[in-house]
Amino acid sequence: MRALLLENVHPTAVALLREAGVEVETVDGALGEADLVEALVGVDLLGIRSKTEVTARVLDARPDLLAVGAFCIGTNQIDLGAATERGIAAFNAPFSNTRSVVELAVANIIAMARRLTERDKALHAGVWDKSATGSHEIRGRTLGIVGYGNIGSQLSVIAELLGMQVYFYDTDDKLALGNARRCSSLNELLEVAETVTLHVDGRAGNAGIFGAEQFARMRPRSLFLNLSRGFVVDYAALHDSLASGHVAGAAVDVFPDEPKRRGDPFESPLRGLPNVILTPHVGGSTEEAQEDIGRFVGTKLRDYAHIGSTSLSVNLPTLAPGRSDHAQRIAHIHQNTPGVLAEVNQILAGHEVNIGGQLLATRGHTGYVVTDTDSVVSDDALKDLGQIPGTTRLRVLD
Repeated sequence: MRALLLENVHPTAVALLREAGVEVETVDGALGEADLVEALVGVDLLGIRSKTEVTARVLDARPDLLAVGAFCIGTNQIDLGAATERGIAAFNAPFSNTRSVVELAVANIIAMARRLTERDKALHAGVWDKSATGSHEIRGRTLGIVGYGNIGSQLSVIAELLGMQVYFYDTDDKLALGNARRCSSLNELLEVAETVTLHVDGRAGNAGIFGAEQFARMRPRSLFLNLSRGFVVDYAALHDSLASGHVAGAAVDVFPDEPKRRGDPFESPLRGLPNVILTPHVGGSTEEAQEDIGRFVGTKLRDYAHIGSTSLSVNLPTLAPGRSDHAQRIAHIHQNTPGVLAEVNQILAGHEVNIGGQLLATRGHTGYVVTDTDSVVSDDALKDLGQIPGTTRLRVLD
């Protein structure tokens, strides 16, 4: 079995997969579509981060690919519909870098409130500018969190411990933590928050949700952060709001078009503005987070390859079958239609195969059944299983 890991995936994942007998190749940067198609020849497991696009064309070029692991939170860079149709599992790390992103958000809020970057640049230029003008504590100030998922909710708790008053808005009905107050609309949040921070996910519906209208509704001289997705913000509009002084400062970690490799040129309308903190998509890039992500996603890829576990898969039904002492394990991914499980069992019984254990789960239009058998299944029986109407993928795990 072979794995290809791109974009500087942490060595923990490499070691974990190699210990499981997987041949691992690593590539420092991201690959474009054509290069990725070529690189996937003979590859069973693909590991990426946020820059590599796994399109339907890529998946078509390697139909035997078992799984794609996104060593990050987002999965919008993977065509999940195409992966599901081909029986290719996809995994991510939804929790591993939460704390890292939260700490960067807190650091940015304090740095902007205290004007630390401006003080730093002045001293490096040889100018001593000791003044309290425009410098504020964050205690007692209002924080508006847009998106109250894993990151937004943890930021809520920490910000409150620092003495901030927290308001949040989420399209889903989320439980408020601590003394945080839910806003019924984004506009309501913008009217009360002195600092607005975005922590929304990468769904297509979030594209362009924050533009000139939203910046105009923010309170004068407020602060703005985006550590979520680059395409959710109109950065030209943010530039204008910063230049006019309506928005006092901004911290941005994500951009619509990001360089694929370290050292590549970077362009943004926000470059050169003195009241803006720009970071190169490093919200989750701490050594602690990357090691945990490497271990988490590497384990998911290993377990899916060897025992068929889809625990926390983002596209396939969830099964956690565990290890087995039976003779063989058969994994069958299929369209979610009535009678598939019965047909699997009838075929095995017809070939005199006894079932030692079986699990079935469905998710949307997809079904997944894992069957442990007390004897090795013949090629004829496997052929019959593969010909069940609606079969997406059949796999034998010894």
